[in-house]
Amino acid sequence: KADLKVMIDKTNSTPILVRLAWHDSGTFNKDIPISEWPKCGGANASIRFEPEINHGANAGLTAALNLLKPIKEKYPNISWSDVMQMASATGIELCGGPTIDMIYGRVDATSAEQCAPEGNLPGAAGPFEDGSPNPQSHLRKVFYRMGFDDRGIVALSGAHTLGRAYPDRSGFGKEQTKYTDGTSIARADGKPGIGKKGGSSWTEKWLKFDNSYFAAVPDNDEDLLKLETDSSLYLDEAMLPIALEYKQDQDLFFKDYAVAHKKLSELGAKFEPAEGIKI
Repeated sequence: KADLKVMIDKTNSTPILVRLAWHDSGTFNKDIPISEWPKCGGANASIRFEPEINHGANAGLTAALNLLKPIKEKYPNISWSDVMQMASATGIELCGGPTIDMIYGRVDATSAEQCAPEGNLPGAAGPFEDGSPNPQSHLRKVFYRMGFDDRGIVALSGAHTLGRAYPDRSGFGKEQTKYTDGTSIARADGKPGIGKKGGSSWTEKWLKFDNSYFAAVPDNDEDLLKLETDSSLYLDEAMLPIALEYKQDQDLFFKDYAVAHKKLSELGAKFEPAEGIKI
């Protein structure tokens, strides 16, 4: 964890590391019993294999794997899935977010034959491959499949306070904005540095984990990214009150986010020992 902190601080890589961990665990299907692991998907590091790493939703994530390879090589007894999930949670903390009550001991998928099928991750805008008529229906179809409710969906959406979208990866956002051109301070600690320049961020300080996403979504700032799935939180009768709660109460957001992040990090995971390892 100490080595991860040094690497993340040097590279400003929390957003892509969070995305890597989420896209690995976010393939989970609660309707497939864990006894059929790893067919159920989830946090098993299958994302490191082709064809999964080449799925459209995973564009750019090879860079995240490359950041973690030296650490995995230094600690060969730690599973890839544990390294991914530890990097994500550690990055959240370094960016000023909540401490997440993580457990470790995940077992890794071992071959490309164990990769999750494409299409399990949430899309950003319609038309949606699953046939959902609107963004909120799509979010529910994806996250309900994992076992989350509306509060979990909104809490996890709040992680878009971090990071950027790039047109050459997701097809969304601008090549560069005033918040991503290197002239603004994005880090929670006020230090300079953003890593690679460019892309569109959801928030002004996109290397700081806070509740600013919930204020930025309904804002009219054209330099901030708003995907259809983001805007849907403010259009849905059930999700809107939750988004407003988090906009007004960062402590509540942090509390609910930490619970949702922990749950996501454990989806579909097979632990050895079965109860996991706390550090």
